[in-house]
Parts: sequence; C-alpha cells; structure tokens
Amino acid sequence: MSTSTLSEIVESWGGLIQTGPFGSQLHQHDYSEQGIPVVMPKDIRNGRIDESGIARIPEGKASQLSRHFLKAGSVVFPRRGEISKCAYINEEQAGFLCGTGCIKIEPPEEKLRSKFLFYFLGLRQSVEWLERNAVGTTMLNLNTKILGGLKVPLFAPKKQDEIVEILSAYDDLIENNRRRIQLLEQAARLLYKEWFVHLRFPGHEHTPIIDGVPEGWEKKKIAEVCETIGGGTPSTKVSEYWDGDITWVVPSDITNNNSLILLKSERKITEKGLRESSAKMVPAETILMTSRASVGFFALMDHEVCTNQGFINIVPHDDHSRMYLLFNLLSRVNEIRSNAKGTTYPEISKGRFREMDITIPSKTLMYQFGEIAYDTIRQVRCLMRSNMNLAKARDLLLPKLMNGEVAV
Repeated sequence: MSTSTLSEIVESWGGLIQTGPFGSQLHQHDYSEQGIPVVMPKDIRNGRIDESGIARIPEGKASQLSRHFLKAGSVVFPRRGEISKCAYINEEQAGFLCGTGCIKIEPPEEKLRSKFLFYFLGLRQSVEWLERNAVGTTMLNLNTKILGGLKVPLFAPKKQDEIVEILSAYDDLIENNRRRIQLLEQAARLLYKEWFVHLRFPGHEHTPIIDGVPEGWEKKKIAEVCETIGGGTPSTKVSEYWDGDITWVVPSDITNNNSLILLKSERKITEKGLRESSAKMVPAETILMTSRASVGFFALMDHEVCTNQGFINIVPHDDHSRMYLLFNLLSRVNEIRSNAKGTTYPEISKGRFREMDITIPSKTLMYQFGEIAYDTIRQVRCLMRSNMNLAKARDLLLPKLMNGEVAV
C-alpha cells in the first residue's frame, strides 16, 4: 500500500477538488420555492444530505452553474465551521448543486473509490489533520489547497471495495431504520390530523358539534393544561460546572437530530453547575420546545434533563395528555413562530405561549390517541438506539479496517 495526497491523486489520475460558486454568482434573490436543491453546510448531517430544509434555485439559474453540479459519489465538505463532517452523494441526490459554503471532491474512481475516500475522511486521524491544518481561530476554514494536502492510503481497488462493502452494510441498516423512523412519526402526525383536524375520530358520526367543537371537547389556554419551565446556562468560565453527568440540552441538539426522540446531548453539566445557574431539571418525557432563534423544534428524552435558556419545557398537568399536546403543538409550528418577537432573533416568551388557545378533546379520545402515539414513540426510540449502536460498531471497525488490524 502506498499513500498520496489528494492533490497528487487528482493531478495524476483525474477528478477534482472544487469550491462551490462564489457569492457573486449566487445571490439570496436567486433562491425559490421549487427547483434544484443547493447543498449548504447546514444540510450535511450524519454523513448524508438532509433534504428537509434544503434551499433551491430555478433550473435556469442552476444551468448557469453547471460545473458545480454534484454527481453520485461526490463527497461534500463545509468550507467553514463544522469541518469535521462531510457527506456522500447518493444516486437520488445526483444533480444537486454544491453551494457557496461547500467544497466537493470527485476522486478518480479507478484509483480511489469515492465511498472509500468518504469513510477514510471519517477517521479520527483525518478529522484531526484537517482541524490542525485549517485556517482561522474563531471559526475553522478549509480550502481546496488544505484538502488537497491530506494523505490518503491507496489500497488496491479490490481491497477498497471490500472495506466499503463491510462498512456500507452498517450504513444500509442505519438508513433503513432512519426511513422507518420517518414513516412512524409521519403516521402519528397523520393520525392526529385525521382525528383532531378533520374530526374523523372514532365515533365522530354520532358526536354532535356544539359551538364549533365536538360535544365533550373544551377550549382552554395552554397555561391551563401544562406547566412551562425555562432553562439556563452555567458560566462557561467555571470548569467545575461542566463535563458532569447531567444532560444539558441546547437547541442545536434538537435541530440536528431529525426525530422527535433525542437520546443524548452534546454537553453535560455537574450538580454544582445545575445548582448555581438558572438551569432546572425537568422530568422524563417533558416536551422540549425551542423558543429562541430556531423556534418550534420539539424533542422528548426518556430521563430527567435540563436545558439552556433557548427552551420552553412543557410538563402536562395530566400525563395522559402528553401525546395529544405534543402533536397539537407540532401541527401549529407556524402559529407558534408567528408569536415569536424580537429584532436580533425571534423568541416566543413563556407568557405569550401560555396565552395561546388549545382545544382539548374528551378524555377517552385523548387517552386513546395517547396510547397509539406513545407506542409509536417507543418504536422510534428503539430504532434510534439501534442506530446509535450500529454507528458505534461501524466507527470502531473503521480504523481497524483501514490500518489492516482486521483483515478483509
């Protein structure tokens, strides 16, 4: 096995390392509701492109930037910020555009398999090399010269394929679970909509409508059905407050999660940090709702946690109403965001949130929905844990395959 830098490989055998279009080529006014997806750093998550919030431009504008189209096998990096992450472009995402804030790598397949390169870039040693060689202090920046300087092992193509096949088996299982999670959560949302928006709930044929709602339903304020609890941040200047055993959630933990179920947080605090800050412990299965900047993202955790000040944490007075309350709020995200005010960033206050109206169905119906929805939550949590274990096993195997410790 020999090694070569990415630049040497591209110069000798073809391929490219290329930044996305300059800002002067792609302006804010070029974006549209429909069209060609444009990959930004925020869209790179867990080794793939998350299309849920991806920006788009018209096909005509994209054709002017055709050299920046991505193809199956392209590897995409952020140019700044979280440079430790990258994404592999699959067949379904071929034809997306590499955005201004990204760099794409297209290695010569006959010499360096793109999927092998993607896995190599995920090695801790590769990430650490990039972080050491990136420029900038406040925010790390990459460029094509830095990426081109990374040394890559050149195994025989057959061995590269064998390594990729082993690691891809884990990723295929993870992807299948991810899709199942999406379908399960979508099914629960659709059931809520069917029962409580379209009013096609069990027994609706025999339930009269009184004052605009089915008989036995009540109109209330959110303050009447739940407790709302804020959060806080221990001083970052006091080391004794940090790296403890208490889960401390920040909005990015949720916005980067892509599921209603959150298993862990990026950072933890100590008992002292909790005691000497405005952070407060909330019970397991509290509805965590982001309330500042990225407003209206939700999560549940199966143990006690605390959050920073960017949350309204919702504890229902009646445990059986938890699922109804969660899916009610999920169906009203635009309304929640419209109640957020602020000049620097939008924020919905606890007072304004508590004054929002909510219709509460009969207890029988609410409890029935709760049982069905929580069974879905349990399945999702199980799949999320499975994915976490699969990713851990893959990441343990990855360096052993790359350095020959595990033979293929």
